[in-house]
Amino acid sequence: MKSNNQQLFQDFTFKSGVHVRNRLMMAPMTTFSADNNDYVSQEELDYYKERSNGVGTIITACAYVSKNGKGFDGQMGIDHDGTIDGLTKLSEVIHQGGAKGVVQIYHGGRLAVPRLTPNGETVSASAVVPLGDRGFYSIDQVPRALTTEEVYEVITDFGEATRRAIEAGFDGVELHGATGYLLQQFVSPHSNLRTDAFKDRNLFALKLIDEVKNVIEKHATKPFLIGYRFSPEEPETPGITMKEAFALMDDLIRADLDYLHIATTNAWAKARRGIVSEKSRTELIAEYVGGRVPLIGVGSIHTPDDAALVLEKGKTDFVALGRAIVVDPHWVEKANDDKEDTIIQHLTENDQHKAVVPTPLWKLILEVEGWFPVKKEAKMT
Repeated sequence: MKSNNQQLFQDFTFKSGVHVRNRLMMAPMTTFSADNNDYVSQEELDYYKERSNGVGTIITACAYVSKNGKGFDGQMGIDHDGTIDGLTKLSEVIHQGGAKGVVQIYHGGRLAVPRLTPNGETVSASAVVPLGDRGFYSIDQVPRALTTEEVYEVITDFGEATRRAIEAGFDGVELHGATGYLLQQFVSPHSNLRTDAFKDRNLFALKLIDEVKNVIEKHATKPFLIGYRFSPEEPETPGITMKEAFALMDDLIRADLDYLHIATTNAWAKARRGIVSEKSRTELIAEYVGGRVPLIGVGSIHTPDDAALVLEKGKTDFVALGRAIVVDPHWVEKANDDKEDTIIQHLTENDQHKAVVPTPLWKLILEVEGWFPVKKEAKMT
């Protein structure tokens, strides 16, 4: 193994006591593949099992904590106790491969899909419509502002979701505060125009963390971690810039989390606004964090050398693999066994079963041009 890649395979123990075997994580990626009840499907179990033998940690696709927070077709729920059996099976297959399992918990807020929510209603910090196409759906419905009482009900929902993750045998939860979803909607000056206590844009996240920590203290019988994923910037004006991101990071670090997880599609993208620098956002964030909390880098990581560079130059503590580990489920094992040249870099139209990808996700991989590297067969003319 290359000397600069050895750091990828150093073990680590989080402050909560959760121990992982290496610095590589499977990033949370939506599968669109839960069953008709939004329970974990067999295809999802197979998908995660195939990828559990190498990474130290698997962060699952986001699971919604409230009925009015569902943001995808085929999204798994963690909003009632009926979901626990399937989630237990999921934690078990992850553990069978030696990885730790973390459930990403989520509420879509104004980016929930109206046809998937009760009465077609969406809610948010304030009644501000989202701008533009954000992901797989374009939502242009004006959300209803949550009342103060309802905000606390959502906080309780996140706590109950954490209890279910504990009962299902997982090793932690990641709070999805990125990609424009509800937690970010409270942080953003674009979507938070409140006049109650939650006009303090970081208060919702901090109250939520307190609730989750209380649930962990009450229910966990083994080490259980809590992480937070955030987007360092957003395109709206006014919106989150690096300045707001730094302020949020300060509050999250004081909240004593196990890690922070940057959400970006390119680890080396530069800041848009709020700071002038030739350094990437990953580098700027790592410098600002200054070792106060473990940091996960992510974005356009294809090879072990790419991953090692994020640790070395980006100064992160962990690297999350997204599309690379979908394309090759055994990316990590190959890197660990000095077989980097055998890592698969692209899919073909016939690779679904070889790559062990659920059918709904596979269909989108083939349909969404440029999302995944897919070599398509030339059609006869």
